[in-house]
Amino acid sequence: MIRVLIVDDVRNLAEQYAYDLARLGGFETKVAVSGKEALEIVAFDPVDCVILDLEMPGVDGFEVLRTMTREGYGIPVIVYTGTGDYDRCVQAVRLGAASFIDKSEPMERVVHEVETALERARLRAEVKSLRGVAEDTALVGSSGPMRELAQRIGRVAAISSTVLIEGESGTGKEVVARELHRLGPRAEGPFVAINSAALPENLVESELFGHERGAFTGAGRTHRGAFERASGGTLFLDEIGELPSPVQAKLLRVLEQNEITRVGAERAIRVDARVIAATHRDLEADAAAGRFRSDLFYRLNVHVLRVPPLRDRRSDIPELANHFLTAVCARFGARRKRFDREALDALMAYDWSRNNVRELRNIVERAVLATDGPVIAPADLPAEIRGGDVSAEESTARTFKDRKVEAERRIVIAALEAADWNVTRAAADLGLADHASLQKIMRRLKVRRPR
Repeated sequence: MIRVLIVDDVRNLAEQYAYDLARLGGFETKVAVSGKEALEIVAFDPVDCVILDLEMPGVDGFEVLRTMTREGYGIPVIVYTGTGDYDRCVQAVRLGAASFIDKSEPMERVVHEVETALERARLRAEVKSLRGVAEDTALVGSSGPMRELAQRIGRVAAISSTVLIEGESGTGKEVVARELHRLGPRAEGPFVAINSAALPENLVESELFGHERGAFTGAGRTHRGAFERASGGTLFLDEIGELPSPVQAKLLRVLEQNEITRVGAERAIRVDARVIAATHRDLEADAAAGRFRSDLFYRLNVHVLRVPPLRDRRSDIPELANHFLTAVCARFGARRKRFDREALDALMAYDWSRNNVRELRNIVERAVLATDGPVIAPADLPAEIRGGDVSAEESTARTFKDRKVEAERRIVIAALEAADWNVTRAAADLGLADHASLQKIMRRLKVRRPR
């Protein structure tokens, strides 16, 4: 059922509004009579949409809206007014509100606005997810090992229990996790990915379970952890073998009780996230050696999927290379390119014993940046793929230049995507003087909005 929070400092008005909205729209409604109470509710209770009065004493509607945007709740907010001050409503929309209505509007119109706001939020989340992981969300390959993996994914996806994905670094374990999510009953829910190896040890608990404001030095505001953000969907814990032992113990309790407690909090919060873990390590050997909790290992080791390395699925290389080529060209706004037969043969012949799918994707990206024409030939591939010899100095210089350009492109594209390709907003986020500065950088880097 859709859950709507009505926020208004006039209690009887808010309660009547909630009653009418529940009766006509069939929603589950809740009331908050202050901005502070509203923020407490959205922090702890599941809410799908907020109808927010802007004019409130203390923490007003604008502050509620700013806080929800800053915390990344992703909950659509509809502001409403009884004063007819639509300039302030427009200002709220610019701050992130989904729309605005008048308190005197017929309730049928309000129901329609709620449903529209929810649908737009769902579509935005879907588009953002597709943009951010377009290169990595497809399970590509028709080799024997990949057909077998796809069949196992199909069988396991419908089961809501924990899954452990094993495989070497760069084989595409997150791709498998996303496929499990896409095919499972939680496909409409969020997919939250956490790389355990990339988290500083002192922030692991906060990132997974969240923290309260003032819980530690630097905790200036309440933070919702990954389990809360993934509730109703899937939480992907990559490189789970790198988690510190105390966190492993807490993770085991969460898996068994479906409750988390934020750092610095006393109140437990119910969560409902399917956990998919991944590792490149031999967790069974680590558990036997005391490097990983054996009870957590056996809790995770229920359904195990093993992702084959690229050297064991060499026949998939042309299909993978063309898949990445399409995705990279779209991401950079480049015209469509293709590999010639000799370039694909060179990729097939390369020794992939120390590299995997991630490295293939990076090679394709470098080739796109190195090619001006529509065809990528062997000469456009990195020297190590061609089997040619270059001096260490030339190799380092070219690699540094390539990586610098790639890094700049990625920073610019990430900012533009976060701003829905609004150049003015992206320029502000990047700390540039104005949109013209960003446009100049985009021309230099040949960054164009994907068609």
